[in-house]
Amino acid sequence: MLQGWRRRGRRVASLGVFTAALWLCAGGLFTPPAAQAATEGCGGRLARTVAFETGEVRVYKSRNQACAMTVARVSGERRRMAVSIQPRGGVPVREAGRFTHHAGPVTVGAINRCVYVKGSVGAGSADSGWILC
Repeated sequence: MLQGWRRRGRRVASLGVFTAALWLCAGGLFTPPAAQAATEGCGGRLARTVAFETGEVRVYKSRNQACAMTVARVSGERRRMAVSIQPRGGVPVREAGRFTHHAGPVTVGAINRCVYVKGSVGAGSADSGWILC
């Protein structure tokens, strides 16, 4: 009789460990992708363009990500450029430096989330407010 209870206890413990592992794996599937500074161009479709005196900020949207890059109106000499994208409830991802043509792209996970985009080229700058809601 005691051995039956021990086997049942082992089964319950094994089932508990299996259930915990399943929850951990499933939780990883439903979390948004980590924010990152991309090294290639933006994927997805062009969703919005925010123009200003010295350039424009292009915002792209794919199924699960939003991407932004600042493009200078006139390319050539190196000058200060910056781009920033922030999902609502998240932290902004930025790239800034001295570039000849564009800053970025920067990408964030944005499944059903608004994003706030800022960009600058030299003395000119623009921000979008909350978009893609």
